[in-house]
Amino acid sequence: MQGMGLDGLGAGLAAFGFWMFIAAVVVAGIWYDVAKRRAQHETLRRLIVSGQTVDKELLDGLFAATTGSSERLKQELMVYGLITLFVAQGIALLAWFLSLQYPPALYPVLGAAVLVGFVAIGLIVASRAVPSGTDRHNAGPAGRTGR
Repeated sequence: MQGMGLDGLGAGLAAFGFWMFIAAVVVAGIWYDVAKRRAQHETLRRLIVSGQTVDKELLDGLFAATTGSSERLKQELMVYGLITLFVAQGIALLAWFLSLQYPPALYPVLGAAVLVGFVAIGLIVASRAVPSGTDRHNAGPAGRTGR
């Protein structure tokens, strides 16, 4: 009779469940962005059909959440990176706690913590790599000809 350890089918199902959760979060994020853009475009279409004038301020207000400035992008990447960095530390702590009960779990879970840590470092570095200044969405013809 087999023991109640983290081996065999149970470990495989746990790993499968974890990656399904990650996939669901990613798909939900993509679906949310698509739905938000679709709603914005529908609002713009209704404005045009109703005969209202659509000026630059209205467009900027309507699409401000999706275009955003480079400073906002920098800030978001930094926040996501810092949160992910603390998640990596939590996973490392989880590895230690798991190893107290099941010693072979230490290195695989620590590997996951290191992977998450590298993702965090990548997000922080990306926040530093975003160019400063005006963003490309606001640099129209009027912005270029300031003479």
